[in-house]
Amino acid sequence: MAATLLSDVFVPDVWRQYVIERTAAKSAVFQSGIISDLQDVLGPNMGGSTVNMPFWQDLTGADEVIDDTANLTVNKINSERDVAAVLQRGKVFGASDLSGDMAGSDPMQAIGELFAGYWARRFQDVLISVLAGAMGAANMTANVLDISGLTGGAENFDAEAFIDAAAKLGDHQDDLTAVAVHSATYTVMKKQDLIDFLPDSQTGTPIATYMGKRLIVDDGMPVATDVYTTYLFPTGAIGYAEGMPKVPAAVDRDELAGGGTEYIVNRRRFVLHPRGVKWIGTPAGVSATNAELATTTNWTRVYEPKNVRIVAFKHKLA
Repeated sequence: MAATLLSDVFVPDVWRQYVIERTAAKSAVFQSGIISDLQDVLGPNMGGSTVNMPFWQDLTGADEVIDDTANLTVNKINSERDVAAVLQRGKVFGASDLSGDMAGSDPMQAIGELFAGYWARRFQDVLISVLAGAMGAANMTANVLDISGLTGGAENFDAEAFIDAAAKLGDHQDDLTAVAVHSATYTVMKKQDLIDFLPDSQTGTPIATYMGKRLIVDDGMPVATDVYTTYLFPTGAIGYAEGMPKVPAAVDRDELAGGGTEYIVNRRRFVLHPRGVKWIGTPAGVSATNAELATTTNWTRVYEPKNVRIVAFKHKLA
């Protein structure tokens, strides 16, 4: 009787969908509500290294007084396009049969269970790189509040400065629903006693909020010479879609390596894009690296500042 192999129980299409769903379930970014689904817009294939998202610009100009001696002026509507970088990433984990025998448990099962958490962390790294580049674009200054150069304590994070950051969006400031901070900033928030914890009906784990906005805490948030960057988001500010690589998931086995070694391969093709800030970069490889995503000259704003609805708040900590 033939033995059951990993490939017999590993169904690539099912496992791929499982990893995608579990990645979202484990990611603070997805749970915060700042992600909007671009799947219907982009479709499953997402060919090439970029995808175009055309849109109509808003109507402008003053209205005209109607006069029976003159005709009304005909105006036109203009179009623009947002462009997102299509990212291709992959990872392989493996384990020898001997490692499982010595450990007394199956390392491949552990790898399968932990892969989604791995991707959740990688997606947050990607988003932090995207934000560093996009929010630093030359025409994004209207969406940035930088108090780090002030003195006498005015350079430090506090509630009033946070309100000023939100006010960069003017009459759209109440649309902000989430805040991404470094853990050091989170600690200052706690000391200021302005964090509330709301119960999560699904997990039972309390959800931290600051001034009614959900907190995303990640030590990957930018820090440079004691200057911290905090990001404020509305619902749906970041577009996301998953494409279909030719072979999204696979298993392999090498009978000679280490006395027998198994591998799980996972490939992801996806978009994680700040709506209204256009990718204009040309990656050195097939798709952009995190370093290229974080390069400010690779981005330019195409929406009106208030419609981008993301604020970068640069500050120090007391």
